[in-house]
Amino acid sequence: MHKHQVQLMCLCDCCGCAEIYWEGGEEKQTQKHPFRICCCFVLCCRPPKLREISWLLFVFFSSDIEISRAQSPKAVDVLAKEIGLLTDEIEIYGQTKAKVRLSLLERLKDQPDGKYVLVAGITPTPLGEGKSTVTIGLVQALTAHLSINSFACLRQPSQGPTFGVKGGAAGGGYAQVIPMEEFNLHLTGDIHAITAANNLLAAAIDARILHENTQSDKALYNRLVPAVNGVRGFSAIQLARLRRLGIYKTDPDTLTEEEVRKFARLDIDPSTITWQRVVDTNDRFLRKITVGQANTEKGFIRQAQFDIAVASEIMAILALTTSLQDMKERLGKMVVANDKKGEPVTAEDLGVTGALAVLMKDAIKPTLMQTLEGTPVFVHAGPFANIAHGNSSVLADKIALKLVGEKGFVVTEAGFGADIGMEKFFNIKCRASGLVPSVVVLVATVRALKMHGGGPNVTAGAPLKKEYTEENLQLVAGGCCNLQKQIQIAQLFGVPVVVAVNIFKTDSAAEVDLVCKIAKQSGAFDAVPCNHWSAGGGGAVKLAQAVEEAARQKTSFKYLYSLELPIVEKIRIIAQKVYGAQDIELSPAAQSQVDRYTQQGFGNLPICMAKTHLSLSHQPERKGVPTGFILPISDVRASIGAGFIYPLVGTMSTMPGLPTRPCFYDIDLDPITEEVKGLF
Repeated sequence: MHKHQVQLMCLCDCCGCAEIYWEGGEEKQTQKHPFRICCCFVLCCRPPKLREISWLLFVFFSSDIEISRAQSPKAVDVLAKEIGLLTDEIEIYGQTKAKVRLSLLERLKDQPDGKYVLVAGITPTPLGEGKSTVTIGLVQALTAHLSINSFACLRQPSQGPTFGVKGGAAGGGYAQVIPMEEFNLHLTGDIHAITAANNLLAAAIDARILHENTQSDKALYNRLVPAVNGVRGFSAIQLARLRRLGIYKTDPDTLTEEEVRKFARLDIDPSTITWQRVVDTNDRFLRKITVGQANTEKGFIRQAQFDIAVASEIMAILALTTSLQDMKERLGKMVVANDKKGEPVTAEDLGVTGALAVLMKDAIKPTLMQTLEGTPVFVHAGPFANIAHGNSSVLADKIALKLVGEKGFVVTEAGFGADIGMEKFFNIKCRASGLVPSVVVLVATVRALKMHGGGPNVTAGAPLKKEYTEENLQLVAGGCCNLQKQIQIAQLFGVPVVVAVNIFKTDSAAEVDLVCKIAKQSGAFDAVPCNHWSAGGGGAVKLAQAVEEAARQKTSFKYLYSLELPIVEKIRIIAQKVYGAQDIELSPAAQSQVDRYTQQGFGNLPICMAKTHLSLSHQPERKGVPTGFILPISDVRASIGAGFIYPLVGTMSTMPGLPTRPCFYDIDLDPITEEVKGLF
């Protein structure tokens, strides 16, 4: 990103419509109102006091989508030029989105990286505590208000929560990505590409078993290596399989009967298939299904399941890959089952790697968008943090770090609490990227702390009880144990922590002051109240200043465990040091899988725990800081292409379900204006 001539949309003292340019680090205000934000026509021509009242009325009575729609985003090619992208480095999707080509990394390879900031949180309520909002507010404050180059890197939201309970993930109020409906719906089709690739591989597995079960070795071989115009030849991926089998022949007619059998038969054991079909919808009735019931499948019936699309290993690969070649290699390494001898069967063995790479060739490019104040955002990858590793892509972070320059900041967000998303960010994502974070911003809310202090249950869709809308210092103080624990978890990795208290209109000054005081006493570098939701970047300036100061501190970053430790020991370290468990207990099935993965040579991979996000323990109802519990590991799976082992804790499901009243009741389309309504 070049500091000269970066156009920003900022909240000015009137209505936020002023246009500002960076010129050598100095701000100068130019013409008024080149962009419309919120209700300019309501606010601009009023006396100051009336203007303030109008502003507050608009903020508190407008939905996120209304606020988003009231701002006209700058054209994406203009944004791309401002941040230093060349014309041939972007692929424009409509007027407000663009894919960024990976060739940019080669051009900027000698450019120093900026500072790397992670936004994490305390254990949330089911409503979420605003990490995405804080991320957007922070970059708006850095760039639009402090003239510091910054970039936000966010995950693409899944259709599951968008139409289920939680809603979208564009941020909210005056700290959001715009246009928010484009952000939350389809975007540039990356999740659809993942779904297509995932299900192509699933189809290939079942089809291969069927064809092997119904054909002789010779017939199978002849169909796998057919004559084309009278000439038989192996494809490139088939030649690679021959080499892995120790067969160094290139003429299909020269293989012996034994070599033909070895090449043609994968001998997949159906009971060991771990690859599932996916769909990007919360659908509880797909958690267990039966496939192959049609007569054409000749009796090959087996139990299977669907996962939600963002839980696919291909999504994890997209988030962790470092190049197109690396992605292709990772796709080929994905283990989908074992053969009848107990050896792993991969996507490469099935011959589908190249096709998967073709389906993913555009998805690997990060999508460029902007915040409400015109600052740049990368949206890329969207793994959940409770059933996957919960972070946006390595590639988006690496590109952004080059664009902001040595003095700039890249702010990325990890899903759910620090015990889940942040732990995986450090132990999985940072190992894959080689990047070292400068600061952790830990988001807390008075609401969530009251819940951890013994407040009544918080239920999505139900009104909050009075304990959450009236001052209650005792509940806040009692719940700060969770905040203290999450600060301690961050300190395990040697990175300074800044606590961001995300302010709600029902929070009292005494409650907020108490949280900040306890956070600082518990080892946070600083603790800052933030009201970016209602004031945009201006409401997060103190947070930005605290982050800038914390980034100057010397870090002693370290991983939580050595990869050389046995799988069970790595799980135990996470359970005890991060969750606070007394010990772990593996089911016989989980222990069997651990033994198998170790025997197959996969023991030196990091761990990606699949666990509820609503408690530090495996029991969602246990709030605060549970102790003395035994963490049950019900199953262990392997994502070899992504590069991690993932244990399932308790009854954790990889396919969410819809509630009694999903969000979709409020979502509608105006057939005249084509405007989307009801998204949040």
